[in-house]
Amino acid sequence: MRTILWFIHFWLYLIGLEPKLWKARRLTRQGKTAEHDALVQAVVGKWARSMISTAGGRVSVAGLENLASKPAVYVSNHLGYFDIPLVLAYLGPVAKPLVAKKEIQKIPMIRSWMKELHCVFIDRDNPRESMKALQEAEEWVAQGYSMVVFPEGTRSKDGQVHEFKAGAFRIAQKNRVPVVPFVIRDTDKLMPRDSLWIHPAAVSLTVLPAIDTSAFGKKDWRELPELAQERVTAALAAPESAGLLGDGQSAG
Repeated sequence: MRTILWFIHFWLYLIGLEPKLWKARRLTRQGKTAEHDALVQAVVGKWARSMISTAGGRVSVAGLENLASKPAVYVSNHLGYFDIPLVLAYLGPVAKPLVAKKEIQKIPMIRSWMKELHCVFIDRDNPRESMKALQEAEEWVAQGYSMVVFPEGTRSKDGQVHEFKAGAFRIAQKNRVPVVPFVIRDTDKLMPRDSLWIHPAAVSLTVLPAIDTSAFGKKDWRELPELAQERVTAALAAPESAGLLGDGQSAG
């Protein structure tokens, strides 16, 4: 029953947001970038928290003091379908654009809001299109936005952290911005990888200290994906110390 109610809530909530989507597009046409971004970030963040709460997610967050004070590239392990709502809702005071797989473009309304958030869609099976997507992400970072990337490229099948691919780090290198690793736990328990059934679960997000790239040379940039992967792997293996949000029952 929870799963059915969640999907009903999912679609009705998005339908109800249509007037705000029109307003966001109007603000873009009027050149009111700051107002547009504030509206989109507020709407998307509230939507994401609602999706987790309705699913029975109990969220804990730690390490927000490690958020970068300037544009950065945020990288994490990738466990499940709820990783994106978790990031949009709880990774910092404002929702951050993501580099997401092209399949998300097939979801009506979600696609529209992600575009308003300046998310980038990547086709990992097409090297030329992937390069274009990374260049688009580089341009958004150059304009002052942080970008979130899951460098494994797909959700982990076994819960372990797999190879961090270099694309995310090229975005950082192009703009010489910090890389901020963070760790996601247990989102795959909310909705298992090969299932659409939802189960209540405690999930968490932990932001790790930023990697300062300002003095990096070529060797440092080559080694950066492995360094970030090692930090995420080590943090994932460490005891969890995040504090539960809200009233101790849900993240709503």
